[in-house]
Amino acid sequence: MSIPMVDLKAQYASIRDEIDGAVRRVIENAQFIGGPEVEAFEQEMGGYCGAAFAVGVASGTEALQLALLACGIKPGDEVVTPPFTFIATAEAITQCGAVPVFADIDPLTYNLDPRLIEEKITPRTRCIMPVHLYGHPADMGPIMEIAAKHRLKVIEDCAQALGAAYTFPVSQSKSPRKVGTFGDAGCLSFFPSKVLGAYGDGGMVVTGDAAVADNLKMLRNHGAKQKYYHLVPGFNSRLDGLQAAVLRVKLRHLKDWIEGRRRVAALYAKYLGKISYVTVPCEAQGSRHCYNYYTVRLKAGTDRGALQKSLSAQGISSMVYYPVSLHLQAVYAAQGGKKGDFPVSEKAQDEVLSLPIYPEMTEQQVVQVAEAIREATR
Repeated sequence: MSIPMVDLKAQYASIRDEIDGAVRRVIENAQFIGGPEVEAFEQEMGGYCGAAFAVGVASGTEALQLALLACGIKPGDEVVTPPFTFIATAEAITQCGAVPVFADIDPLTYNLDPRLIEEKITPRTRCIMPVHLYGHPADMGPIMEIAAKHRLKVIEDCAQALGAAYTFPVSQSKSPRKVGTFGDAGCLSFFPSKVLGAYGDGGMVVTGDAAVADNLKMLRNHGAKQKYYHLVPGFNSRLDGLQAAVLRVKLRHLKDWIEGRRRVAALYAKYLGKISYVTVPCEAQGSRHCYNYYTVRLKAGTDRGALQKSLSAQGISSMVYYPVSLHLQAVYAAQGGKKGDFPVSEKAQDEVLSLPIYPEMTEQQVVQVAEAIREATR
Protein backbone atom coordinates (compact mmCIF):
# COMPACT_ATOMS: atom_id res chain seq x y z
CA MET A 1 0.00 0.00 0.00
CA SER A 2 1.43 3.35 -1.09
CA ILE A 3 1.84 5.91 1.70
CA PRO A 4 2.37 9.55 0.61
CA MET A 5 3.85 12.28 2.81
CA VAL A 6 0.38 13.83 3.02
CA ASP A 7 -2.88 12.58 1.53
CA LEU A 8 -4.74 15.64 0.22
CA LYS A 9 -7.14 13.46 -1.76
CA ALA A 10 -8.32 11.74 1.41
CA GLN A 11 -8.71 15.11 3.09
CA TYR A 12 -10.80 16.46 0.20
CA ALA A 13 -12.99 13.36 0.20
CA SER A 14 -13.84 13.97 3.86
CA ILE A 15 -15.04 17.56 3.26
CA ARG A 16 -15.99 17.44 -0.43
CA ASP A 17 -19.48 18.93 -0.09
CA GLU A 18 -18.28 21.80 2.10
CA ILE A 19 -15.42 22.65 -0.26
CA ASP A 20 -17.53 22.43 -3.40
CA GLY A 21 -20.18 24.65 -1.83
CA ALA A 22 -17.63 27.27 -0.81
CA VAL A 23 -16.04 27.36 -4.28
CA ARG A 24 -19.45 27.72 -5.95
CA ARG A 25 -20.30 30.56 -3.58
CA VAL A 26 -17.22 32.54 -4.63
CA ILE A 27 -17.79 31.91 -8.33
CA GLU A 28 -21.43 32.95 -8.10
CA ASN A 29 -20.51 36.13 -6.18
CA ALA A 30 -17.64 36.83 -8.63
CA GLN A 31 -15.46 38.50 -5.98
CA PHE A 32 -12.14 36.82 -6.60
CA ILE A 33 -9.58 39.27 -5.17
CA GLY A 34 -10.16 40.29 -1.58
CA GLY A 35 -13.83 40.66 -0.76
CA PRO A 36 -16.06 39.12 1.91
CA GLU A 37 -14.43 35.67 1.97
CA VAL A 38 -10.99 37.13 2.67
CA GLU A 39 -12.34 39.54 5.26
CA ALA A 40 -14.24 36.77 7.05
CA PHE A 41 -11.23 34.46 6.98
CA GLU A 42 -9.00 37.17 8.43
CA GLN A 43 -11.42 37.64 11.32
CA GLU A 44 -11.73 33.90 11.90
CA MET A 45 -8.00 33.28 11.76
CA GLY A 46 -7.29 36.19 14.10
CA GLY A 47 -9.76 34.67 16.53
CA TYR A 48 -8.22 31.22 16.22
CA CYS A 49 -4.69 32.47 16.85
CA GLY A 50 -5.69 34.95 19.54
CA ALA A 51 -4.44 37.95 17.56
CA ALA A 52 -6.20 41.30 17.24
CA PHE A 53 -5.37 41.60 13.54
CA ALA A 54 -4.83 39.17 10.65
CA VAL A 55 -3.84 40.24 7.15
CA GLY A 56 -4.04 37.83 4.23
CA VAL A 57 -1.24 37.85 1.65
CA ALA A 58 -0.23 35.82 -1.38
CA SER A 59 2.18 33.33 0.25
CA GLY A 60 4.02 32.43 3.42
CA THR A 61 7.24 33.83 1.96
CA GLU A 62 5.61 37.19 1.29
CA ALA A 63 4.11 37.12 4.77
CA LEU A 64 7.67 37.12 6.12
CA GLN A 65 8.91 39.84 3.78
CA LEU A 66 5.96 42.15 4.31
CA ALA A 67 6.06 41.61 8.08
CA LEU A 68 9.71 42.66 8.16
CA LEU A 69 8.97 45.80 6.15
CA ALA A 70 5.84 46.58 8.18
CA CYS A 71 7.94 46.38 11.36
CA GLY A 72 10.45 48.87 9.97
CA ILE A 73 13.31 46.60 8.90
CA LYS A 74 15.49 48.50 6.43
CA PRO A 75 18.47 47.77 4.13
CA GLY A 76 21.60 47.06 6.14
CA ASP A 77 19.73 45.97 9.27
CA GLU A 78 20.60 42.58 10.75
CA VAL A 79 18.09 39.88 11.64
CA VAL A 80 19.11 36.93 13.83
CA THR A 81 17.62 33.65 12.61
CA PRO A 82 18.53 29.94 12.50
CA PRO A 83 20.44 28.35 9.60
CA PHE A 84 18.37 25.16 9.79
CA THR A 85 15.14 26.11 8.03
CA PHE A 86 13.62 26.53 4.58
CA ILE A 87 15.30 29.18 2.43
CA ALA A 88 12.21 31.44 2.59
CA THR A 89 13.11 32.50 6.14
CA ALA A 90 16.43 34.06 5.16
CA GLU A 91 15.28 34.91 1.63
CA ALA A 92 12.62 37.27 3.00
CA ILE A 93 15.27 39.04 5.06
CA THR A 94 17.55 39.40 2.04
CA GLN A 95 14.72 40.69 -0.17
CA CYS A 96 14.25 43.55 2.31
CA GLY A 97 17.90 44.50 1.87
CA ALA A 98 18.62 43.30 5.40
CA VAL A 99 21.23 40.72 6.43
CA PRO A 100 20.41 37.31 7.93
CA VAL A 101 22.73 36.59 10.85
CA PHE A 102 22.64 32.92 11.75
CA ALA A 103 22.66 31.45 15.25
CA ASP A 104 22.77 27.71 15.85
CA ILE A 105 19.86 25.52 16.89
CA ASP A 106 18.82 23.44 19.87
CA PRO A 107 19.70 19.78 19.14
CA LEU A 108 16.36 18.46 20.43
CA THR A 109 13.78 20.87 18.98
CA TYR A 110 15.83 22.05 15.94
CA ASN A 111 14.75 25.61 16.75
CA LEU A 112 16.84 28.71 17.39
CA ASP A 113 18.84 28.21 20.60
CA PRO A 114 18.18 31.25 22.83
CA ARG A 115 21.53 30.73 24.58
CA LEU A 116 23.33 31.60 21.34
CA ILE A 117 21.42 34.71 20.29
CA GLU A 118 23.10 37.49 22.29
CA GLU A 119 26.56 36.74 20.93
CA LYS A 120 25.18 37.50 17.46
CA ILE A 121 23.72 40.89 18.38
CA THR A 122 25.55 43.96 17.04
CA PRO A 123 24.67 47.67 16.79
CA ARG A 124 22.99 46.84 13.46
CA THR A 125 20.70 44.13 14.85
CA ARG A 126 17.04 45.11 14.63
CA CYS A 127 15.09 41.85 14.80
CA ILE A 128 15.02 38.22 15.88
CA MET A 129 13.19 35.80 13.60
CA PRO A 130 12.65 32.44 15.32
CA VAL A 131 11.26 29.54 13.28
CA HIS A 132 8.82 27.06 14.83
CA LEU A 133 10.31 24.22 12.81
CA TYR A 134 8.35 21.08 11.93
CA GLY A 135 5.49 22.31 14.15
CA HIS A 136 7.38 22.51 17.46
CA PRO A 137 7.36 25.96 19.13
CA ALA A 138 10.62 27.80 19.57
CA ASP A 139 11.52 28.68 23.17
CA MET A 140 9.77 32.05 23.13
CA GLY A 141 10.22 32.93 26.83
CA PRO A 142 13.97 33.65 26.73
CA ILE A 143 13.74 34.91 23.14
CA MET A 144 11.27 37.61 24.19
CA GLU A 145 13.43 38.52 27.20
CA ILE A 146 16.47 39.01 24.94
CA ALA A 147 14.40 41.07 22.49
CA ALA A 148 13.12 43.31 25.28
CA LYS A 149 16.62 43.76 26.72
CA HIS A 150 18.05 44.86 23.37
CA ARG A 151 14.88 46.58 22.09
CA LEU A 152 14.55 44.30 19.09
CA LYS A 153 11.55 43.35 17.00
CA VAL A 154 10.45 39.70 16.98
CA ILE A 155 8.85 38.20 13.89
CA GLU A 156 7.81 34.56 14.23
CA ASP A 157 8.05 32.23 11.25
CA CYS A 158 5.03 30.00 11.90
CA ALA A 159 4.85 28.53 8.39
CA GLN A 160 5.03 24.97 9.75
CA ALA A 161 3.38 25.54 13.10
CA LEU A 162 -0.17 26.88 12.85
CA GLY A 163 -2.01 25.62 15.93
CA ALA A 164 1.14 24.86 17.94
CA ALA A 165 1.19 26.43 21.41
CA TYR A 166 3.72 27.54 24.00
CA THR A 167 3.50 28.40 27.69
CA PHE A 168 5.91 30.87 29.26
CA PRO A 169 7.92 29.12 32.00
CA VAL A 170 7.47 32.17 34.26
CA SER A 171 4.49 34.33 33.46
CA GLN A 172 1.56 36.13 35.01
CA SER A 173 -0.57 33.91 32.82
CA LYS A 174 0.33 30.23 32.64
CA SER A 175 -2.15 29.52 29.86
CA PRO A 176 -0.67 28.28 26.57
CA ARG A 177 -0.75 30.70 23.66
CA LYS A 178 -0.72 29.95 19.97
CA VAL A 179 2.56 30.61 18.19
CA GLY A 180 2.56 33.85 16.23
CA THR A 181 1.19 35.90 19.13
CA PHE A 182 4.37 36.43 21.15
CA GLY A 183 6.32 38.75 18.88
CA ASP A 184 5.45 41.83 16.85
CA ALA A 185 4.10 39.64 14.05
CA GLY A 186 3.54 35.98 13.24
CA CYS A 187 3.76 34.70 9.68
CA LEU A 188 1.63 31.83 8.39
CA SER A 189 1.81 29.74 5.23
CA PHE A 190 -1.14 28.02 3.57
CA PHE A 191 0.94 25.99 1.10
CA PRO A 192 -1.20 22.92 0.26
CA SER A 193 0.80 20.44 2.37
CA LYS A 194 0.64 22.52 5.55
CA VAL A 195 -1.56 21.66 8.54
CA LEU A 196 -4.00 24.20 7.10
CA GLY A 197 -3.40 24.18 3.35
CA ALA A 198 -5.02 26.08 0.51
CA TYR A 199 -5.50 24.79 -3.03
CA GLY A 200 -2.63 26.95 -4.19
CA ASP A 201 -0.40 29.53 -2.49
CA GLY A 202 -1.53 31.74 0.36
CA GLY A 203 -0.23 33.32 3.53
CA MET A 204 -1.15 35.59 6.43
CA VAL A 205 0.41 37.80 9.06
CA VAL A 206 -1.13 37.99 12.54
CA THR A 207 -0.27 40.83 14.91
CA GLY A 208 -1.49 42.68 17.95
CA ASP A 209 -0.19 46.00 16.64
CA ALA A 210 -2.68 48.15 14.71
CA ALA A 211 0.11 50.15 13.03
CA VAL A 212 1.80 46.98 11.78
CA ALA A 213 -1.55 45.73 10.44
CA ASP A 214 -2.16 49.03 8.63
CA ASN A 215 1.33 48.89 7.10
CA LEU A 216 0.72 45.32 5.93
CA LYS A 217 -2.57 46.23 4.26
CA MET A 218 -0.85 49.07 2.44
CA LEU A 219 2.18 47.03 1.40
CA ARG A 220 0.14 44.11 0.04
CA ASN A 221 -1.86 46.47 -2.17
CA HIS A 222 0.83 48.28 -4.17
CA GLY A 223 1.66 50.62 -1.29
CA ALA A 224 -1.74 52.29 -1.39
CA LYS A 225 -4.32 53.02 1.30
CA GLN A 226 -6.63 54.58 -1.27
CA LYS A 227 -6.90 53.18 -4.78
CA TYR A 228 -4.48 54.83 -7.22
CA TYR A 229 -2.82 56.91 -4.46
CA HIS A 230 0.47 55.20 -3.61
CA LEU A 231 2.46 56.12 -0.51
CA VAL A 232 5.32 53.60 -0.53
CA PRO A 233 6.75 51.00 -2.93
CA GLY A 234 4.44 48.05 -2.41
CA PHE A 235 3.57 44.61 -3.70
CA ASN A 236 0.77 42.75 -5.40
CA SER A 237 0.38 40.26 -2.56
CA ARG A 238 -3.28 39.62 -1.97
CA LEU A 239 -5.02 36.46 -0.80
CA ASP A 240 -7.72 35.58 -3.31
CA GLY A 241 -11.34 34.81 -2.51
CA LEU A 242 -11.28 31.20 -3.67
CA GLN A 243 -8.38 30.33 -1.39
CA ALA A 244 -9.96 32.16 1.54
CA ALA A 245 -13.23 30.27 1.04
CA VAL A 246 -11.42 26.93 0.98
CA LEU A 247 -9.39 27.86 4.06
CA ARG A 248 -12.52 28.93 5.96
CA VAL A 249 -13.93 25.44 5.45
CA LYS A 250 -10.71 23.79 6.53
CA LEU A 251 -10.27 26.02 9.58
CA ARG A 252 -13.44 24.51 11.05
CA HIS A 253 -11.72 21.11 11.01
CA LEU A 254 -8.25 22.22 12.10
CA LYS A 255 -8.58 21.31 15.77
CA ASP A 256 -9.59 17.75 14.89
CA TRP A 257 -6.88 17.48 12.24
CA ILE A 258 -4.16 18.52 14.68
CA GLU A 259 -5.47 15.97 17.17
CA GLY A 260 -5.31 13.41 14.37
CA ARG A 261 -1.68 14.29 13.67
CA ARG A 262 -0.85 14.01 17.36
CA ARG A 263 -2.53 10.59 17.42
CA VAL A 264 -0.36 9.44 14.51
CA ALA A 265 2.74 10.90 16.19
CA ALA A 266 1.98 8.91 19.34
CA LEU A 267 1.66 5.73 17.27
CA TYR A 268 4.98 6.44 15.56
CA ALA A 269 6.62 6.93 18.96
CA LYS A 270 5.21 3.59 20.08
CA TYR A 271 6.49 1.60 17.11
CA LEU A 272 9.65 3.53 16.17
CA GLY A 273 10.75 3.84 19.78
CA LYS A 274 11.75 0.19 19.66
CA ILE A 275 14.29 0.80 16.88
CA SER A 276 17.69 1.63 18.37
CA TYR A 277 19.00 3.82 15.55
CA VAL A 278 15.88 6.03 15.37
CA THR A 279 15.19 8.95 17.73
CA VAL A 280 11.60 10.18 17.65
CA PRO A 281 10.73 13.89 17.92
CA CYS A 282 10.64 15.52 21.33
CA GLU A 283 7.93 17.74 22.76
CA ALA A 284 9.52 20.15 25.22
CA GLN A 285 7.77 20.92 28.49
CA GLY A 286 5.29 23.74 28.00
CA SER A 287 5.14 23.18 24.25
CA ARG A 288 2.41 21.64 22.14
CA HIS A 289 3.62 20.24 18.81
CA CYS A 290 1.25 20.30 15.82
CA TYR A 291 3.36 17.83 13.78
CA ASN A 292 3.26 19.58 10.43
CA TYR A 293 6.15 17.19 9.77
CA TYR A 294 7.08 14.02 11.67
CA THR A 295 10.85 14.20 11.67
CA VAL A 296 12.99 11.49 13.22
CA ARG A 297 16.73 11.49 13.76
CA LEU A 298 18.86 8.61 12.55
CA LYS A 299 21.88 7.44 14.49
CA ALA A 300 25.13 8.85 13.11
CA GLY A 301 26.50 6.55 10.43
CA THR A 302 23.11 5.28 9.27
CA ASP A 303 22.89 5.29 5.47
CA ARG A 304 19.95 7.64 5.08
CA GLY A 305 20.00 7.52 1.30
CA ALA A 306 19.81 3.73 1.25
CA LEU A 307 16.97 3.83 3.77
CA GLN A 308 15.01 6.27 1.61
CA LYS A 309 15.52 4.09 -1.45
CA SER A 310 14.27 1.06 0.44
CA LEU A 311 11.19 2.94 1.65
CA SER A 312 10.49 4.27 -1.83
CA ALA A 313 10.67 0.76 -3.30
CA GLN A 314 7.83 -0.16 -0.92
CA GLY A 315 5.75 2.87 -1.88
CA ILE A 316 6.55 4.82 1.28
CA SER A 317 7.42 8.48 0.87
CA SER A 318 10.05 10.31 2.92
CA MET A 319 11.76 13.69 2.75
CA VAL A 320 14.82 15.41 4.15
CA TYR A 321 13.94 18.83 5.58
CA TYR A 322 16.66 20.23 5.10
CA PRO A 323 19.80 18.70 3.56
CA VAL A 324 21.92 21.88 3.42
CA SER A 325 21.96 24.51 6.16
CA LEU A 326 21.52 28.07 4.92
CA HIS A 327 25.04 29.25 5.79
CA LEU A 328 26.35 26.61 3.34
CA GLN A 329 24.00 27.54 0.50
CA ALA A 330 25.56 29.12 -2.59
CA VAL A 331 23.24 32.11 -2.35
CA TYR A 332 24.90 33.11 0.95
CA ALA A 333 28.47 32.28 -0.01
CA ALA A 334 29.37 35.99 0.07
CA GLN A 335 28.74 35.99 3.83
CA GLY A 336 31.68 33.63 4.23
CA GLY A 337 29.86 30.77 5.90
CA LYS A 338 31.82 27.55 6.08
CA LYS A 339 31.47 24.03 7.36
CA GLY A 340 31.88 23.92 11.11
CA ASP A 341 30.33 27.32 11.77
CA PHE A 342 27.08 25.84 13.09
CA PRO A 343 27.82 22.26 14.13
CA VAL A 344 24.40 21.46 15.58
CA SER A 345 22.63 22.52 12.40
CA GLU A 346 25.14 20.66 10.24
CA LYS A 347 24.74 17.48 12.26
CA ALA A 348 20.95 17.72 12.00
CA GLN A 349 21.05 18.18 8.22
CA ASP A 350 22.85 14.85 7.91
CA GLU A 351 20.63 12.87 10.27
CA VAL A 352 16.99 14.01 10.01
CA LEU A 353 14.32 12.21 8.02
CA SER A 354 10.66 13.18 7.75
CA LEU A 355 8.04 10.44 7.45
CA PRO A 356 4.43 10.49 6.23
CA ILE A 357 1.94 12.07 8.59
CA TYR A 358 -1.66 13.18 8.08
CA PRO A 359 -4.84 12.94 10.17
CA GLU A 360 -6.33 10.16 8.06
CA MET A 361 -3.30 7.90 8.51
CA THR A 362 -4.17 4.53 10.11
CA GLU A 363 -2.31 2.54 12.73
CA GLN A 364 -1.75 -0.14 10.08
CA GLN A 365 0.04 2.40 7.89
CA VAL A 366 2.21 3.56 10.80
CA VAL A 367 3.14 -0.06 11.52
CA GLN A 368 3.94 -0.54 7.82
CA VAL A 369 6.34 2.43 7.87
CA ALA A 370 7.98 1.32 11.11
CA GLU A 371 8.48 -2.24 9.91
CA ALA A 372 9.90 -1.01 6.60
CA ILE A 373 12.44 1.08 8.50
CA ARG A 374 13.34 -1.82 10.76
CA GLU A 375 13.81 -4.22 7.84
CA ALA A 376 15.78 -1.73 5.73
CA THR A 377 18.72 -1.53 8.11
CA ARG A 378 18.57 -4.99 9.66
